[in-house]
Amino acid sequence: MGAQLRVYKRRIKSVTATKKITKAMEMIAASRIVKAQRQVAASTPYATELTRAVTAVATGSTTKHPLTTEAESPTRAAVLLITSDRGLAGGYSSNAIKAAERLTERLRGEGKEVDTYIVGRKGVAYYGFRERKIAESWTGFTDNPTYADAKQVSAPLIEAVQQDTAEGGVDELHIVFTEFVSMLTQTPVQNRLLPLSLDQAAEESGTKGEILPLFDFEPSAEDVLDALLPRYVESRIYNALLQAAASKHAATRRAMKSATDNAGDLIKSLSRLANAARQAEITQEISEIVGGASALADATAGSDR
Repeated sequence: MGAQLRVYKRRIKSVTATKKITKAMEMIAASRIVKAQRQVAASTPYATELTRAVTAVATGSTTKHPLTTEAESPTRAAVLLITSDRGLAGGYSSNAIKAAERLTERLRGEGKEVDTYIVGRKGVAYYGFRERKIAESWTGFTDNPTYADAKQVSAPLIEAVQQDTAEGGVDELHIVFTEFVSMLTQTPVQNRLLPLSLDQAAEESGTKGEILPLFDFEPSAEDVLDALLPRYVESRIYNALLQAAASKHAATRRAMKSATDNAGDLIKSLSRLANAARQAEITQEISEIVGGASALADATAGSDR
């Protein structure tokens, strides 16, 4: 019985230490969410205005450009998947991977070859374990992405869009990331960045139904679109990276809170079992003492006779 009590005490001590760790991780994640939310709010107006500018140029000109013109028969597409570098975030990365898998299946069903680009160790590990081809990958900055990271990710994607498909280029660019809706809700989304749908762009920039002014383009509309293309892709990817970072921190906070609560419940359960074992041990000791005293009394009474 004493050995069982020691086992319970050892497990309580272990779970208590784990609870302290998960509580600390929950508080750290909560503090990072606030910073990530501010970064998302700061980057959104820039991305919106760039989208508005692209919409104005595309509406005011007849220039065919990869940024705004659909290919007649698209054959290749690029998919950028944003996951996390770390775990302990519930189903955050796995949900984004599942969304990317569904998008890839749909694109292949349309007869398109798919080049996969991945941000985050979780996505790289998933595709690597299954020996699937990855066009390019980036890791190490998913918790706190910067605009320089977005430019690094955007460079090969912009190059692929500008190349001919016969030379390894792509006709479409899609992105899969987790959108931060609230502290309790984070939703995996898939958006097509290029070619840009004018209706979608107008809705995102708040110009839907609005009559845009006429512009004169110098030196030409094509040159303006060439200048806007990298800025547009970089801003959208940067905003997606920030949304994903905020979502990851929120998922980590929720997972660590659940782990902390479960540890507390387990400690209560183990404490009850330890108390029961201790009471049983005390009862047994009392019974042994009473039995020993009774036996001693009987032996003494027998010797007196």
